[in-house]
Amino acid sequence: MSFLKQFFQNVLRNEEADRRRFSSFESLSEEELEAHMRICQYGSFRLTDAVRPSYDLQVKPVQGYRFDTYRDEQGKVEVPVLMAAASSEILFDLLMESLDPLGGDVDVVLETSHYQNRGGHQDLYREHIDLPVLKSVLWDFEEMLVNDGCTGLAVINPETPQELQLDEHKLLIFYGEPLEPFEDILRSRGLRPLEGLRFITEAEHVHSSKDEFRQVFDDLKTQLGIDGWED
Repeated sequence: MSFLKQFFQNVLRNEEADRRRFSSFESLSEEELEAHMRICQYGSFRLTDAVRPSYDLQVKPVQGYRFDTYRDEQGKVEVPVLMAAASSEILFDLLMESLDPLGGDVDVVLETSHYQNRGGHQDLYREHIDLPVLKSVLWDFEEMLVNDGCTGLAVINPETPQELQLDEHKLLIFYGEPLEPFEDILRSRGLRPLEGLRFITEAEHVHSSKDEFRQVFDDLKTQLGIDGWED
């Protein structure tokens, strides 16, 4: 079995096992799979290398944002959420600018699914880091943060509380109140609210990574002073 076929089978088995339905990738030739993975632009929206939509485009990637609500059923708490998809050429600048409203002292969480044999998804925490220091470090890891489908980032102000995520799908997700400063930044970069907006996460999709990103992730962990792994 080719590497590409193995890659798709592994990814689709992990992400679609609970859906129990036909996959748009199942009957494709290797050439068709490779051609689909090479498509990085839909209209004016350019994807990062981290993720690709289903072959039959159940959700066509577009730029925009929408409001939502996160419900913590255990704590019976509702948290306002702003979710955004930004074209890759502006994504990292938008992330860095969106960190500013969180304040000067933040916590950071690195999220990784690189090490499946260590329990799958890992969250690695660093508390109390100066935001200018964090931003300086992140600039050096732009390529991996934008293009690695196994890496996510969360930055938190625990005092507010507010949180900004750049998840593994390279969506920007804002939690807490107020959300207006973040919306203003999105609009300044050309993003607009779209009625009925669906994100790539809401349908079949595949993640992409490469071996060297695993080492780069470890380097980022070291630069942030995060030691070891937490299950």
